[in-house]
Amino acid sequence: MGIDVRYPDAHADFLARCHEAGQVRPTPLLLRYGMDDYNCLHQDLYGEHVFPLQVALLLSEPGRDFTGGEFVLMEQRPRMQSRAEVVPLRQGDAVVFAVHHRPVQGTRGTYRVNLRHGVSRVRSGQRHTAGIIFHDASQVSDVITEIGS
Repeated sequence: MGIDVRYPDAHADFLARCHEAGQVRPTPLLLRYGMDDYNCLHQDLYGEHVFPLQVALLLSEPGRDFTGGEFVLMEQRPRMQSRAEVVPLRQGDAVVFAVHHRPVQGTRGTYRVNLRHGVSRVRSGQRHTAGIIFHDASQVSDVITEIGS
């Protein structure tokens, strides 16, 4: 994708790189959404050093524990309309997705597409999610994910 960043073979070595840059705050998240809560489209960019993938794991059962609250990905494609993708998840399912950019094959080769993620409004019940972000953050305030109501 034309990115000069290279990643070490061991995750501990990548975290050491984060720590050397002052990114020392762990970023794994446990999120609870109640009725009318949602998570705005965003990217978890918490400093200079960002691991390119992250994971969201659904801990609750859709239809039983909550309704609504779909996991949403939004692609911002160059010179085109943005495209939303809803990822259907069941309890225990995980989605691995790009933190910032993802590669797309075009007619002239591979290019980068900006990607954001969020959660649609929970209509009833409670939705619980674990988020695994593989880079550490530079400040406590960086780790706060905005959940609206």
